[in-house]
Amino acid sequence: MIVIDATNLILGRFATFAAKQALLGQEVRIINAEKAIISGAKAKTIEDTKVRKNRGTPAKGPFIPKVADRFVRRSIRGMLPHRQTKGSEAYERILCYVGTPEEFKDVKPVELKQAEARKLPNLKFTTVSEVIKNL
Repeated sequence: MIVIDATNLILGRFATFAAKQALLGQEVRIINAEKAIISGAKAKTIEDTKVRKNRGTPAKGPFIPKVADRFVRRSIRGMLPHRQTKGSEAYERILCYVGTPEEFKDVKPVELKQAEARKLPNLKFTTVSEVIKNL
């Protein structure tokens, strides 16, 4: 089982790692999902998410989650072939949590150097919790 602490990690970069590991058969657990970072200007990121949410109809979607752990998990789903059997099985192996559950207090999370916020070329970013608040 792989545990990823999403604190100060770029959402897209650690999501690709999680998706690949799930496709390889690993159980992936993501803790502190609300502290993940989305790169880009804050106002533009929030506006893009609102536009995506308001597109379509309430009955047919698209359905944008309003809870941080589901938002992160839905982002990972976009990196999986979720309509194929292997992709849907991999998606079931991924679980996200807000905060750190008791069962993962003693587990050392995987360090993802390629996904750290220090890799951003500028200081324009927002956290998943800020995006969720503005939906």
